[in-house]
Amino acid sequence: MEILEKPLAMLIKHPLCDHCLGRQFALLGYSIENKDRGKALKLSLTLQASALNLAKNAEGVKRLQVLAVNGFSREAQETLHHLKKWVAKKDQLRTCFLCEDKFQILDALIQKALQAIANYEYTTFLVGVELPVEVEEREDEFKAAFSVSYGESIKHEFGRLLGKGLAEKTDKTVEYKKPDIVVLINPLVEEVRVQVNPLFVAGRYRKLGRDIPQSKWFCSSCRGKGCEKCGGTGKMYPESVEELVSKPLLDAAKGEKTAFHASGREDIDARMLGSGRPFVIEISKPKKRFLDLKKAERDVNANAAGKVEVSSLYFTDKDVVRRLKKAESAQKEYRVLIEFENGVSEEGLRLLEDKLNGILIKQQTPLRVLHRRADLTREKYIYEVKVKKVSLKRAEMEIRCQGGLYVKELVSGDEGRTMPNVAELLGNRAKPLKLDVLNIITDGYVR
Repeated sequence: MEILEKPLAMLIKHPLCDHCLGRQFALLGYSIENKDRGKALKLSLTLQASALNLAKNAEGVKRLQVLAVNGFSREAQETLHHLKKWVAKKDQLRTCFLCEDKFQILDALIQKALQAIANYEYTTFLVGVELPVEVEEREDEFKAAFSVSYGESIKHEFGRLLGKGLAEKTDKTVEYKKPDIVVLINPLVEEVRVQVNPLFVAGRYRKLGRDIPQSKWFCSSCRGKGCEKCGGTGKMYPESVEELVSKPLLDAAKGEKTAFHASGREDIDARMLGSGRPFVIEISKPKKRFLDLKKAERDVNANAAGKVEVSSLYFTDKDVVRRLKKAESAQKEYRVLIEFENGVSEEGLRLLEDKLNGILIKQQTPLRVLHRRADLTREKYIYEVKVKKVSLKRAEMEIRCQGGLYVKELVSGDEGRTMPNVAELLGNRAKPLKLDVLNIITDGYVR
C-alpha cells in the first residue's frame, strides 16, 4: 500500500519524529495534527510489521527495528521486547533528521516567548520563525528525494504550533497583516526576539505662537552636535511643534523614539489656527499601547501652553501617513497681513479680488527655499480671495487655494518668480507681514 510504503522508506533512510513524518502527509485528512499523523503512520507500520513476523517473514522484525530506532515508536519497541529482539542501546541514541528533536521543546519555547513579551502591551501578535538555511535546504532535499506532494514546510508547522500555543496562553489574537508585535523564534538555536511594531497616534495641532518650526531644526554649523553658534543645543530653535507634541506621548508609551508626520507644513513665522493641521506621531518600540489619549491631550497642552495645542487624538495605523501626504494638496485657507510701499484704495483692492479669484498661479520655486528644493515651476489654483483694507498702506487678504501655494510669494512676486502676484497687479510693491493658516480642508482623507 503506497501510503505506508513511502513513510517506511523515509524511516529506513532517516530517523524522524512524529511531527516530521506526519508533516510530509499534512494535506491528507482534515483537523489532524502532524504529530498524530506521524504516530498513526508508525502504528500502522508496526501492525503491518507484526503481521509479517507472525507469517514467519523476517522482514517483519527488520521493519520493527527501523520503527523502534528511526521512528522512536514505543509500540515497536514494546513489540521487540516481547519478541526478545530488542536492539542495542547505542542504536537508540538518535535525533530527528529534520528538526533535531526541536518539536519536543515547543512548550519551553512558548514559555521563553512569554517572558520576552511580558513587558509589552499588545492586542494582536504574529509568530515569525527563523531557521538556519541548512535546515530548510535539508528538508527541501528530503522532499525531493521522496517526491513529497502532500507536505507542509517545517517553518510553517513551527509557526502554526507556536502561534497557537501563544494565543492560548495570552488570550490574544493572531493578526497576519498589522500585528502589534511579532515574536521571532529560532527553534533550532532556541532564541526568541521581539519585533515591536510602531504605535500611531493621530490628531490635529494648532500653533498659537510664531517663530516655532514644525520639526526640529538642526544647527547649520554643527548639524546637531552642539556648538557655540547654537549654544550647545544642536538646534537653531529651542523647541518645535514636533518636540512639544511628541514628548508626552513618547513618555506615556515608553517608546524609543518618535517620527512626526503632518499634512504639509506652515512657515516658522506663521500660525496654524482654525481646527488645526492633521498630524500623526509614530512611536517606535512602545512598551505601552493602551494610552489614555484624553490625558495625553491634557499633558501636551499643559506642556506647550500658549505655543501649541492638540485636539481629537485617536489611534490609527500606517495607512493614514500615506493619506496625510495625499492631503498635502488639499485646499487650504490663509490670512495674510500685507504692507504696501504706497497707499492703496478700496477700488484697487476690489480690482485685486477680481483679478485673483478663480485663477491659476504659476510659481517658480521661491528664492528662500531654493537651497533645499528643486527649481521647478508649479501651478496652483486660487478658489477665492477676499481683501480688507486695514490702514492707508496695509490690507488683510484671505485666500482659499490649492495646497502648496506659497502665499508670501503671491504677495511679493519674488522677483517675478510668481505670476501673477499682488504687487504686480496693483503696481505697488508689497510684502507680507503676518501669515496665518486658517483651515485645512482634507475632504475626508483624514479626520
